[in-house]
Amino acid sequence: MKCCIFDLDGTLTDTLDSLTYSTNQTLKELGMGSITREQCRMFVGNGARNQISCALRACGDTELVHLEEAMEIYLRIFAEHCTDFVVPYEGIPELLKELKKNGVKLAVHSNKPHQQAVNVVQTIFGEGVFDLVQGQQDPYPRKPDPYMAEQIIKRLGSSEEEATYVGDSEVDIHTGQNAGIQTVGVNWGFRGKELLKEAGAKIMIDRPQELLHYVL
Repeated sequence: MKCCIFDLDGTLTDTLDSLTYSTNQTLKELGMGSITREQCRMFVGNGARNQISCALRACGDTELVHLEEAMEIYLRIFAEHCTDFVVPYEGIPELLKELKKNGVKLAVHSNKPHQQAVNVVQTIFGEGVFDLVQGQQDPYPRKPDPYMAEQIIKRLGSSEEEATYVGDSEVDIHTGQNAGIQTVGVNWGFRGKELLKEAGAKIMIDRPQELLHYVL
């Protein structure tokens, strides 16, 4: 059984405005400055805690004195606004439809907090498109640790030989490689082609439909 495991932010959906907004609202509550959209682009991908840590440092809290308070605020704000401003990338709905038509199992694997990952997927794509959605949950390790990717493959009844990992960041490239499966980098996301190359991406695509060549 073939399966495709997709990263969420920067791969299936453009969530950058949502992430930037929630981060800046957090900083505002703390009486701090703000970050730019381009700063946020580089801060995301390694989980919410890393994202907020980077934002705090950028605003002068180099010792992360406010980290725990900031995380409480961010998780509250993001729970309310995680689907704000979020849109699927052009061609993604059609890609998913084609993969499903050909019997490919579909999963999302994100470092976004689990419930927010589920909320975004269901709001943007509806229920039933993905066979499995897995966000970050304790005590499971976050990407690029391969543990959850390996568990997803098992739960979908697939195998390493039949699985493909798809993502837009170095975190995703390393996750797929660590899991020992075919890994595809997408050039339309948050990081871009050069960083994917530096991360060791062997396969990169410019448009969603190109993925069909590597999966079907």
